[in-house]
Formats: sequence, C-alpha cells, structure tokens
Amino acid sequence: MNETIDPATPAPALACDSHFHVFGGPARFPYRDPKLRYQPPFAPLEDYLVRARRIGIERFVFVQPSAYLRDNSFQLEAMAQMGSACRGIVDIDEDAPDALFESLRRQNVRGVRINVSPIYPREEGLVERLLPRINLLEKRCLEFGWHLDFLLPGWLTEALLPRISELETDCSLAHLGMFQAAEGPGQPGFQKLLKLLETGSGRCWIKLTGFYRISRNPPHYENVAPMMQALASVAPNRLIWGSDDPHLSFAHETGTITLYNLMCQWAGNDTLIRKILVDNPAELYGFENVN
Repeated sequence: MNETIDPATPAPALACDSHFHVFGGPARFPYRDPKLRYQPPFAPLEDYLVRARRIGIERFVFVQPSAYLRDNSFQLEAMAQMGSACRGIVDIDEDAPDALFESLRRQNVRGVRINVSPIYPREEGLVERLLPRINLLEKRCLEFGWHLDFLLPGWLTEALLPRISELETDCSLAHLGMFQAAEGPGQPGFQKLLKLLETGSGRCWIKLTGFYRISRNPPHYENVAPMMQALASVAPNRLIWGSDDPHLSFAHETGTITLYNLMCQWAGNDTLIRKILVDNPAELYGFENVN
C-alpha cells in the first residue's frame, strides 16, 4: 500500500517496529500451511523499508508469518540484510535441538511464537493441548535468553492468563491480546489482563499492533483508543508498537503510517511515545546503546 499521508510525529532516534512480516515469491519460498486463511502478498524487505524509513524506524523486529509455518528461511535471509539493527521471532518445534536454538540466536532471533489463528472459535481442550508446547518452550527460552510471543484469539488469551502469569520468561501478546474493542476496556478478560500487568511479575509485554484486528471501525479505529490508554495507565513500561506490515487482508483499510499516527495520537505525549518506540523494545529485545 502506497500511503500519501505523512507521519504526524517524527519518530525518536532508535525507534523500533516490533512486529512486521516479509513474504517472498512462492516459487523460491513456497507457503507451508495447507490451510491458508489469507492470500500471502509478495512483500519483500525493500518495500517495507520504504514505509518504515518515512516514519524514522531504525530498529526492526521480524515476526515469522503463519503461511510459512516453521520454515523460517525467507525471514532469516531478510534479517541477514539488517544485521544488529534487527531481531527476529521464529516458529520452531519445542523439541528442536540446542544447536538450532544456538544458530538462530547468532542470527539475532530472540523469541518463538505460540500462534493460534486470531479467529479460532472457542474449543474445549485447546488450552490443555497447548500447555505442553508452552511448558517446554518456557524452559528453552530461559536457557537461550528468548521470550514467548503469543498470537491468540481473545477468548484464548483470557483462558491462558493464569499460565501466562506464572511464566518465568518474558512474553508478549500481539494485537492487545486480541480483545475486541467493541466490548471496551471493561470486558472481563481485558480487566484480567490489566490486573496481571499491574500486579504481576512484569514479564508480560503488550504489542500495540493490528488495531484493525480488534476493531471494525476503519480508518481511525476510535474504540481502540480507550483500550490502549487503559494499558498505558497501568503498564507504560510494557507497551511496544508494531506496524503489522504488510497488513494482509486489511491493506485496503489502512496502512503503516496511519497506524503509527494513531498510536502517537492516543499516547498523547512524547514521554510515552519514546517508551513505546525506544526504551521498552530495547529492553525486551536486547538492543544496546539506548540514548
């Protein structure tokens, strides 16, 4: 998507996009998911960087797209072009050999996904089926200095909050935990999340990403604002922003610069914007030399 809008607020030095994806041509990098829920675009790193550099993004966190399942090859190739300015979140088997974890860490990987489709319907027993993977990956992440990156439907986020509150490693929740903005910050699951952030271990981070995934009010997604502001009121040091570029099936509704502008507008002050874009991601992803 070619946006003509300009960034309303210049990004501070060392600003980080903490959640975006790249897609290669399917001839060389075939999609691995036989049940694709979206048509993957051709979205190479060069195209994304045009948008990111207009904002002033200097640090980058690649997130493995579900279309590739656990074949991280295209993302790793793109990450190699960015060197120490990037980090990566991959999808790998929980029982993968230590040598693979070590190799990925040398390539600036710092986390692994627990990925369930955000439109997955309620299903009895799903929590219990996920726990073995979560339990084992928690141990692996502790060993290698990684964190768990959760993408879950809101109902599943709520169901897993007791386990998330017990994690001994850091974790992040994509798309504000996928709690639907139409139900507001007073909904029970979101209130449980706020309590965890306020009284918990401080290991849970919230990604201010995918506003269009929790709201059906384009292009300004006004009902997301009170959700983000509620989070900022209890955990300003645990919020990070990501573009979710290339926006997949939502590209016709909004774009990276628009979403950046909305986040800055809702944050309301430069101090919080700097936390979200610079200080917080530097802590979570291990970037150095924060000004």
